[in-house]
Amino acid sequence: MPFIALLRHGQSQWNLENRFTGWVDVDLTAEGEAQARRSGALLAGSGVPFDKLFTSLQTRAIRTGNLALDSAQLAWLPVERSWRLNERHYGALTGLNKAETAAKHGDDLVNVWRRSYDTPPPPLEAGTEFDFSKDRRYAGVADLPATESLKLTLERVLPYWNDEIVPDLKAGKNLIIAAHGNSLRAIVKHLFAVPDDRIAAVEMPTGNPLLIELDGGLKPKAARYLDEARAEKLPAFSA
Repeated sequence: MPFIALLRHGQSQWNLENRFTGWVDVDLTAEGEAQARRSGALLAGSGVPFDKLFTSLQTRAIRTGNLALDSAQLAWLPVERSWRLNERHYGALTGLNKAETAAKHGDDLVNVWRRSYDTPPPPLEAGTEFDFSKDRRYAGVADLPATESLKLTLERVLPYWNDEIVPDLKAGKNLIIAAHGNSLRAIVKHLFAVPDDRIAAVEMPTGNPLLIELDGGLKPKAARYLDEARAEKLPAFSA
């Protein structure tokens, strides 16, 4: 049965600064680089013979994947990248400090924007600092988001999951996805059938691979975080 490892990127500079990052192309901190290398060692220690890496188009995920593969002596693995694995788009919150935003708008409203399943933040205005419509990596992408909820994030991740990732899993390949907290939460919601009202409690720790063994129907058979000391609670599933 195939395995899939979900790897949230290591700590980024804006993680450290407690800012809403979303689609902004922020790099890893030194600690983030170390987390990525430790992730590679954990993946190597799992004993799973991985066949391929998928990443988003964002530097922090790309570098995390590359550093992890180097550490695992798997730098030769084929890599596929897609904007559909990008982090959730935080709309008008992009770049703002989370604590300052809560002080301005109130904890309750900001918590709805951050953690609810289907309520997105206010959209990012066209032509503002973090307008990604002129970014070359998204050339040819129709209807770029101006904001996203987790629900909208899942809706743009799922076509890539079904069209590109599922065929490899059905072929018996063991895969790594180096991506982001919310794009990976979207995959977890789909795989584990997490109810809408419970997905807010699911977290993806930085730099700690979640290794999932899938059955013949691509349903989770077993799952564990490889760094048990930094493990988050897993959603319930039938093993």
